[in-house]
Amino acid sequence: MAKAKDSALRGYLLEESLAWLLRFSGYRLLVHEDQDPEELVSHGDTLRVRGRGALHQVDVLGEFAFTPAFSMPVRLFLEAKFYQKPCGIEVVRNGHGVLHDVNENFMTHPGTRPRQRYQYSYALFSANGFTSEAQKYALAHQISLVDLSGASFSWLLGAIGSTAWSLFEAQKYLPDSEPFPMSWLRKELRDALGTSPVNLLPSTAVREGKFKQAADAAIAPFIDVLRQHSDTELLLGFPAAPFILPLAANDHKQFLAYAEAQPAHTVRIRRRGHGGAAEWTVSPVGDEGAYELAFKLPEHIERWISGIADKERRRTLEVKEQFLSAITIYRMNGSGVRAQGLGVKST
Repeated sequence: MAKAKDSALRGYLLEESLAWLLRFSGYRLLVHEDQDPEELVSHGDTLRVRGRGALHQVDVLGEFAFTPAFSMPVRLFLEAKFYQKPCGIEVVRNGHGVLHDVNENFMTHPGTRPRQRYQYSYALFSANGFTSEAQKYALAHQISLVDLSGASFSWLLGAIGSTAWSLFEAQKYLPDSEPFPMSWLRKELRDALGTSPVNLLPSTAVREGKFKQAADAAIAPFIDVLRQHSDTELLLGFPAAPFILPLAANDHKQFLAYAEAQPAHTVRIRRRGHGGAAEWTVSPVGDEGAYELAFKLPEHIERWISGIADKERRRTLEVKEQFLSAITIYRMNGSGVRAQGLGVKST
């Protein structure tokens, strides 16, 4: 039986890392059908979501604790790809198919008890960006693409790359007929990071031997790296735009303290670099040393900004005014969700 590919292991580790980094972003992780027997199905060690035409396997599924106005409760499919090249249109097309099918899985029947309905969304994270075709398709079909190729996430991608390679090498100790135990790896990571609801993940085990020794030796330092970044959190910014912003803070505690004291405040946004290498920073007006957030915009927007050299400054300002005039961040605050609003000062 074919063993797990290095790219699949990288993507899986990235998904679990994101579930941990997003643990305060207002989503609770769904891992078992007991959390919603109507729409979820536990099939062995995997979770599936009912669609109109099929059951769809999902590794990371979150439910947002806050329901936006004029909307239904929101659930999020989170998928991550760690390819050595930009993620292509075929992955985005698959996400659209899943999303379309699960959002149509609702029927009313006379005489039955009321049933909850959800609005499913899809976020695709990539370690190396997306092709132009993937970005255009995602924009047309409301799939959120998140590019993690910026310098702010290099520590995470580096740790994932070395861990995935060690796990890939550990497979040589497995019998030829035995696949890589993904469900065991999932439970090990979620138990260690505390991202899964207690007692809901199915019990999985790997027999003692050289594989387990090698896999444990690979996982332990990876978990240590994440714990060393326990103050790190992937904040999701929601601008008035057809994309979301992954925001990395230079000092997480300082940002949270500032946002707690001033939930809505004005910020200044600056663009550094050129083309696909450009990264944007956010800091509060009048107190720019208090914190700094960094993010990347979709590549097709950066290409447009940099397309004509003598118009780059003007186009940067247009993007700020059209897409980044206001950014909202949702974050868990005890048992509820708090929204932080960032109003952008045009410069």
